[in-house]
Amino acid sequence: MNRQNIVWHVMLALMVVAAAAFVGQIRRWQTSEPPPFVETPRAEWRDHERAEPDAHREAKDVLVRFRAGTSAERVEEIAESLNDAVDDRIESVEGLFEIDDRDDADPRAVAERYAAMPEVEYAEAVETITFDDPAAAPSITGYLNDAGVALPNDPMLGEQWALINKGQREGKDKADIGALAAWQRTQGSDSVVVAVLDSGVDYTHADLSENMWMRPDSISPYEDEHLGTVDDLHGFNAIDNARDPMDDNGHGTHCAGIIGAVGNNGEGIAGVNWKVEIMPLKFIGSGGSGTTKDAIEAINYVIDRKRAGVNVRIISASWGSTVRSRALGDVIRKAGEAGILFVAASGNSSADTDRRPHYPSSYDLPNVVAVAALNRRDELAGFSNYGAKSVHIAAPGAEILSTWLKGDYREASGTSMATPVVSGVAALVLSVDPDLSVKELRERLLGSVDKLGALNGKVSSGGRVNAARAVGSD
Repeated sequence: MNRQNIVWHVMLALMVVAAAAFVGQIRRWQTSEPPPFVETPRAEWRDHERAEPDAHREAKDVLVRFRAGTSAERVEEIAESLNDAVDDRIESVEGLFEIDDRDDADPRAVAERYAAMPEVEYAEAVETITFDDPAAAPSITGYLNDAGVALPNDPMLGEQWALINKGQREGKDKADIGALAAWQRTQGSDSVVVAVLDSGVDYTHADLSENMWMRPDSISPYEDEHLGTVDDLHGFNAIDNARDPMDDNGHGTHCAGIIGAVGNNGEGIAGVNWKVEIMPLKFIGSGGSGTTKDAIEAINYVIDRKRAGVNVRIISASWGSTVRSRALGDVIRKAGEAGILFVAASGNSSADTDRRPHYPSSYDLPNVVAVAALNRRDELAGFSNYGAKSVHIAAPGAEILSTWLKGDYREASGTSMATPVVSGVAALVLSVDPDLSVKELRERLLGSVDKLGALNGKVSSGGRVNAARAVGSD
């Protein structure tokens, strides 16, 4: 074989090897699992349109909790020595700081570097959080005519099977939360504030605006050590660290309507509470993603407002991740110590969270209530997570009609929808028993459920939330 043929055969062999390697890489890409710190979103709303992921919400920084006695000056010194910067201090948790790595190194490697220091209790990368709700169902129209019983005049009430189930759309009669009986005792109170920790809320929606929290003149604007003064007129936007928590995704507005769409106003739907105050907290952007740091910042805001005199008693959290953040757990614990119940979605992976935890619902904290989802036949929804120990209660969460952006209404399914049902019932309870402690409120919710055979071994209470029994009208 001459020299030219040898060169040609060598080149051909190299090309074959390179092609095989490229095909193998494609197969690895196709079969690889998503990153462990992001739950793959499954939400496809009715119009099948979703924005691109929020590029600006890419998690890069680290959260570091320094041991007691480490001064803020010492924290600054340590950060500077590593060419890092202290971005923020989480005031509600002693020693917890957000650190920005100026070298743009891998956040996990940066966290490991800090964790090895004697002054550090723990360090972790800021993680990405996404919605993971199943597909939304198309909306229907109709009106429930229940002659002889006092009903709110909201024209879409007949579609709200979670509140009053008469077997509509192949549902099961009375497979609901007993709202009608509960409303004979109370329709809610505007002295109770529920924080919706989500993508913000469309506070201009005609069926929500009357029930939106606004900072009273008697309470000063929010002051943060690093952010300065934030004029939190309508709530808080942790993404931009700004005053405006307007929803540009829809998820938060949907959750808010379940809790407290204005009842008996001749408009749209009725919330579990006809009267309540909804505090919007925005930490998830238009594309459905946010970070643990922004969630922590928003909870820190709620704790501050509670200490300032706002009667915020409940945080409703319809989101999650399979990665445990100690920093997020710490700030949720502090919320409980401040008198705030934390109601969290169990997740939508059809998984046993006793074996595969889902956070924040799987934090074993005395102020956390983890919620599974039911369908209109009182069955555990096929998508819902469950856990005999780690999930506490179930609520309607499939084909739930609620408010949407720009004055619209839509149906959606997920533990995201079941969570605000429980949050709404908790607010109803506080409207009649405002002095209940977090422990007492949690016990009331779990101790007043309707026991269901379908939930045996699936949730610790064994039942579906019952609003009537919880408020003492059943």
